[in-house]
Amino acid sequence: MVYQFFLPLALAIFGLGLIYKIYFWFSKGLVRTSRNFTTWERVQAAFQGIFKTIFSLQAGALAKALVLDVLFQRRTFKEDLLRWAMHMSIYWGFMVLLLMHALGSLVMAPLFPPYYSTVNPFFFLRDLSGLLVLAGMSLAVYRRFIQKVPRLKTHFMDYYALAILMLILGSGILMEGIKITSYSEFLQMARDFGTIDSKWEGNQELQALETLWVRQYGLVSPNVKGPVDPQVLARGREIHEMSCLECHSATSWAFLGYPTAKLLSPIALFLDRTGLPAILWVVHVLSCLVGLAYLPFSKMGHILFTPLSLLMNAVMDRERSHPANIATRQMIELDACTHCGTCSTRCSVGAVYETWGNENILPSEKLHSLKALVRGKALEPVQLRSLLEGVYCCTSCDRCTVVCPSGINLRELWVDLKEDLVQRGIPERLILSPYSFVRGLNQALHPRKEYDAPIQMVRQAVALPFEEGKKGGIPLDLSHQAPALPVFLPDARNFANCFVCQNCTNICPVVAAFENPEEALGLLPHQIMTSLGLGLLDPARGNRMIWDCLTCYQCQEHCPQGVMVTDLLYELKNLAAGNQRGSAGLTGQGGLRS
Repeated sequence: MVYQFFLPLALAIFGLGLIYKIYFWFSKGLVRTSRNFTTWERVQAAFQGIFKTIFSLQAGALAKALVLDVLFQRRTFKEDLLRWAMHMSIYWGFMVLLLMHALGSLVMAPLFPPYYSTVNPFFFLRDLSGLLVLAGMSLAVYRRFIQKVPRLKTHFMDYYALAILMLILGSGILMEGIKITSYSEFLQMARDFGTIDSKWEGNQELQALETLWVRQYGLVSPNVKGPVDPQVLARGREIHEMSCLECHSATSWAFLGYPTAKLLSPIALFLDRTGLPAILWVVHVLSCLVGLAYLPFSKMGHILFTPLSLLMNAVMDRERSHPANIATRQMIELDACTHCGTCSTRCSVGAVYETWGNENILPSEKLHSLKALVRGKALEPVQLRSLLEGVYCCTSCDRCTVVCPSGINLRELWVDLKEDLVQRGIPERLILSPYSFVRGLNQALHPRKEYDAPIQMVRQAVALPFEEGKKGGIPLDLSHQAPALPVFLPDARNFANCFVCQNCTNICPVVAAFENPEEALGLLPHQIMTSLGLGLLDPARGNRMIWDCLTCYQCQEHCPQGVMVTDLLYELKNLAAGNQRGSAGLTGQGGLRS
């Protein structure tokens, strides 16, 4: 009765959740990608794109992504073997349980008639799948709470995913063990499926079958005690082979439920009298139905949405795909995120998070704020400021995209999010950030008026403080031309790649050692890079920072642009020590000028 009542309700909620998600995908979007398309136009473009892909050479790429990326999770395997084992265990174990056990009457029964969940191989595979999920969950708990992967954040949805899986598996294994020992379950089975005489009092056939099940199937009976007559046992085996063998394999094949039954056997009769098997069945069914109903709204929804993201990104790119489909793909990507934290561990400005403590600097956390923004949620000023700071710190280095196991094109998301915030007309000093560089390189992607609007806004909103006998400010002058970048050291000619993301300063242990580092050290690493870029050699080599540098190479290793920061500081130290205006690497044609 419980199952028949709640199953339609759970399916209805699940269906409504999917409808809501699909509506979200085709109706929401970032300003840059979705502004020119209606929901209906995006639906039409999606169907056209699917049709063209299936009936083109791209179908091969789609099939390859399905096998390697979806079924065998190649991306996760390349990144982390432990996490790959965790994902594969949970994914395959859960899918087998879903298809073979939860949906057995709908999926397995038509394929393998007659189908019984208590006969091998289904009986054994059910416990094997449960063991895989338990192993995957154990690895997940180890990774999040014991190994404590740096920058990996745990949210409510992460706890929910572990809790609902634990409730489903725990109640299922416990129910299986109690059912093996349950005398009332045995009697019910004999009544429903047996060919034994219905007069139970003194029924010798029933007693013989009961004796066999006590000795070989883990049943706990109030009637069978002491030595057993071999003839009764042999008769019980005959009845079992005639009435039960077709639908009941040996319970020892249930290698999770059978040991549980053995542990519970001393109190099995008491548990049976309390009706615990029925209670556990209700708990198990309700937990499964709650998990099903909430699936589209929870983190577990990535079981459905992540394969979509992987398949779409295997055949789509910005240059060839319809812009409306790019907008839709980005919304699906928001739901495809598994919150695994891989992007955050590889983020080139993750060191800034260690200094500032702003979680929105980390890509995996930024996605949550982006989803709220796209849904139209009004962010508090503090939340908006945090998002702005996290967005404009991004250097578009693409590291997060390369390692994302869900195939999400994170770099495109961040670029479009930056433009979304710009177009919202928020006067923000951080517009003078690495995004200014990226946006300038992509002027052709914006209409002229749209491109110029935020620049005019910044001209009006930003002022540079200065001290020249009086306090005040002057409007920011963006009209001057920057001096030509000098040719630099023979082994550090990539200096021109620097666009002052401040990563070197934020990771520097020397800077972190001072409460007021600018006062103690003079110019900080990123300021030294700026001075060199402006051709100001004397300020760059005339400060304490180059002498306090530990040459730990943290700044150089964490530079998203690969600038050899430590080597530069070392060379400046040599120049200052020699009291020279330049060296073979710093002077001459195109060299730095003092």
